[in-house]
Order: sequence, then structure tokens, then C-alpha cells
Amino acid sequence: MEVLFQTLSRRLREMWRPAKSPRASRSFRCRCGRPVFFRNSECLACGTPLGYLPDRLTLVPLQPAADDAGHWQPWAEPDGPPLKRCANFDLAACNWMLDAGEAGTFCVSCRLNRVIPDLSIDENRLAWVRIEIAKRRLVSQLLALGLPVVSRVAGAGGEDTARGLAFDFLRATPEQPTITGHASGIVTLNIEEADDATRERIRAQLREPYRTLLGHVRHEVGHYYWDRLVDGTAWLEPFRALFGDERADYAAALRHHYEQGTPLDWSQRHVSAYAAAHPWEDWAETWAHYLHMVDTVETAMSFGLDAEALEVDTEPFGTDVLEDHGTDPGAADFLAFVNAWVEITALLNEMSRSMGIHDFYPFVLSRAAVRKLYFVHEVIEGARASESEGTAASALAA
Repeated sequence: MEVLFQTLSRRLREMWRPAKSPRASRSFRCRCGRPVFFRNSECLACGTPLGYLPDRLTLVPLQPAADDAGHWQPWAEPDGPPLKRCANFDLAACNWMLDAGEAGTFCVSCRLNRVIPDLSIDENRLAWVRIEIAKRRLVSQLLALGLPVVSRVAGAGGEDTARGLAFDFLRATPEQPTITGHASGIVTLNIEEADDATRERIRAQLREPYRTLLGHVRHEVGHYYWDRLVDGTAWLEPFRALFGDERADYAAALRHHYEQGTPLDWSQRHVSAYAAAHPWEDWAETWAHYLHMVDTVETAMSFGLDAEALEVDTEPFGTDVLEDHGTDPGAADFLAFVNAWVEITALLNEMSRSMGIHDFYPFVLSRAAVRKLYFVHEVIEGARASESEGTAASALAA
């Protein structure tokens, strides 16, 4: 019978018209026809090697290349240029590929690493592998959104040491505390967050309804992209009008947040309680939520899910929620996406409750939060257009 999981892509496609198909698919097929997934490096059904091609945002079955140099080629393209695996294939289970002639040995995701933990310690290696899994999912989404993803690490290959992005993965010690955060293009993550028990303890201690490795890296790169896409641009004044003035004392704001707590009415203006701490945190939390939403809806579309079979009692957001921007060309499509998100998360929350676990999405979007999400959406779409124009100009010049 045709039920939820057979009918749940048509509605999503109708509700989010700009994405006729997901930009970052999470559903792939091996040459044997069996489904394979984003993290797979081998088909469990037939044993065919698999590799992720970040320039195409797709996972493909591989075969040895004809050059007999240990390289690979997509199974469907035996005459194509040879590929090589990322140097972190064995260490971090990285299934991403590079062109065989490309300088360097690390893929576009792994070359963002500036510092990794001491891998001679088994606990560190396990934590690092978990972090890399989350980071690869993040990087694939950033690429799909058309955002600039360039390493800040000198010698990494294609780096931009002034404006690029890099990650430091560290374990805190009594002598050297490690605080997860971002500064000048460097995202630092305390690898203890990769331990489920530790992360759950911190989540409960800070009264956070949601805390994951993927959520961390999405939040912290939000700070990086604020520096890259908003600060010093035409977006800055509109940002201040919507999120507040980021020149407010940041350290004092965080101190007040942790000592005095969050205003009781935070949910009327922000996507999360932590977002109320300071305009920078409001942006980073809203940015992370936008990435959560886009990836979840695109994953649903990848697997043919559709909300049409659902009867969820939700009040859809109308163009009035965006106030002066409600008549923008992309406003209706954005709101259709948000309304699809509200519907599908209502279902997924009920499924979580059926399992007796935390809600899949433990938040409620206010009208003010939707306006902020739309601002993030506009900034990302603007960056995508700029990157496309730059690529086209470079191609013409060549």
C-alpha cells in the first residue's frame, strides 16, 4: 500500500519549488542497484569500492584506474581522469576523492584541518573519527549551497591564509583548557564533545535541548561566514536592524547570559535560548538552524519522502511574517520551504516520542525567528550568486 514513505517527495517538491531535486543528495545507488549512503566506502551488498566526489556532490562506485598506479575511476566512466583517495581514508574513514593529478593528498574537507589530536591515544582517534564524520557532512552542504570553502592552512592546497577556514581539534587538559569556539577563521572544538556521555552531561548542565557534533560545527562556521559575508558589507546594517548591534560587549553579554539566565520571552525573538546572549550568537544559532533545516528537507527529498499523506495541524507562515520583504521574488518559495519544515518536524517529533527519546526538533519557530532565517537565506543566496559570477569570470578569462 502507498503510505508515508512512498508518497512523502511530491509534496516537498511542491512546497519548496526552488529545489526540484536536492542540491546535496544523501541517497545513492551502487552499480549492483543496492542503496549506498554518504558515509560508505564500500557497498555492503557486492563489495564494490565507493568514493565521494565533492565537485559533483555524489557518491559513486569505483574501479581500479587503467594507469596501474593505485588510482581509481568511477565505474561508469572508465575513460575518465583517474582519482585518488584522501590520505585520511584509513585514519579517519574518509571516503572523499581527489583528482589524481591534484596537488596535495587531502580532500577539500580534510585539508581544512590545522590541528588534530594525538592519534597514538585510542580515545583521541575514536573522537576524531566521529568529528570528521560530522565535518564532512557540513562541508558537503557548504559546497552544495555554493559557499566559499577554502583552507586557511598553508600548504594544504588551494589555500587562502588570510580569509580561509581551518579547524583545531584539541583535548582539554588542566594546564590548557579548550573551549569550543571561533576566532579569525579558526574553529576550535574540544574533542570531549565527541563522547556521548560527556556531551549529554553538558547539554543537561546548560539546559540545552539540542547539542550535537554536527550542530557545533554548523554553529561555529556560522561565525566564520558572518565575518566573511556580513561584516563590512552591505548586509551589515540590515543585520543590525534585525539581530541587534554586534558591537555590544561580547564578554559581558556572555557573562550576563550564564549568570543571569535567558529572558523568559526569548522564544518570541530567537531560534534558541543561547541566541539571546548576543547578536553574534543569534546569527550563529540562526545560521545553524538554517543548515539543519535545509539538510533535513533535502535528505527527505533524496529518499522520496513527501508530507502529502500527513494531516498535521499547523498554521502555515504567510508572506506577512517577512514584513517589508514579503513581496521579494524568493519570499514565497522560502516560506513554502519553512512550512514544509514545520510539517515534517511535527511528524518526526511524534516518531521520536514513539521511541521515548528527545524530540527530533525541540524548538518552535516564532515569526521573528523566521525573519532572521530569511535573512540568512538571502545572505547565502547572495554569496552563491557571487561565487557563480566569479567562477564564470574566471572561465572567460581562461
